[in-house]
Order: sequence, then structure tokens, then C-alpha cells
Amino acid sequence: MSWAPVILAFVTAQRLGELVLARRNTKRLLARGGREVGAAHYPLIVVLHAAWLLGLWYFSVHRAPAGQDVNVVWLGVFVLLQLARIWVIASLGGRWTTRIIVLPGEPLVRRGPYRFVSHPNYWVVAGEILVLPLAFGLTTFGLVFSALNAAIMWIRIRREAAALATQ
Repeated sequence: MSWAPVILAFVTAQRLGELVLARRNTKRLLARGGREVGAAHYPLIVVLHAAWLLGLWYFSVHRAPAGQDVNVVWLGVFVLLQLARIWVIASLGGRWTTRIIVLPGEPLVRRGPYRFVSHPNYWVVAGEILVLPLAFGLTTFGLVFSALNAAIMWIRIRREAAALATQ
């Protein structure tokens, strides 16, 4: 038995749960006077992440050679990234969302991983996009999606930085 379907079921459920949390937080932030920035590129992020997850299901479960198993070292790295993801979400609390929502007059979060690095959520996501495919032996897949993610993050981080600079 391959562990890929179990791992991907977990990741899929996690991502769906995060979308629910993000939607709830976005509504609350907007109700508090927040404004969304960079909405034009958001559909690209949605498409990228959906294609990444669907591609992982297809290539690691349906197209994997018989007997191919998960690389436990890369899976361990992925688990560490999940712990970092939880740390990021907990540090932002009700301000964590998948969109860029600026709350005028609110200070930037400086706790948790934000004490050490800018945009830790983006670093975690970049790691996940590469590492999970590596755990399934999908090196080219991971590199292609990492390049696509880098292009979108280049746009997103510029939009976010500009919005926060005017706050």
C-alpha cells in the first residue's frame, strides 16, 4: 500500500479547512474596515494551488509505478513545514487569510516567525510546493510548480509591500 493517498487526503482536507478559515477571517477583517489589495492576481494563486494539488493526486496516485513509495526524508521535511504553517497561522490569528487585507492603523504582526523573517507564510508555501512532490519522487513537477509559484509571489509580495507602506 502506498501512503500517497493518505497524505494527499490530509493535505486536501487541510487546504479546504484553511480556505474556510481564510474566508471567515477575510469577512471579519473587511467588516472592521479592512481593504483588499491585489485581488487581480488572486485567481492565479487559486489556479496554481488547485493544479498543484490535482497534479499531485494524478501523478502520485494514479500514474505512480507499482511499488513506488513515499520518501520519508522529504516527508519529514514536509511535516516540519506543516508545523511552521501552524506557527504562522497562530501568530497571525484572526488576521491570517489567503488574500491581502490591509487594516488601516493596525500595526504589523511582529510575533512568532514574523520576528525572524518577512513573509514566513510565503516561505512555507514555497517549501511545500517543492517538498511534497519530492516526497513522491516528482522532481520535475516540484521544480515547475516552484517556478510558477515564484513568479506569482513576485507579483504578490510587491503588491503587499506597497499596500503596507501606505498604511
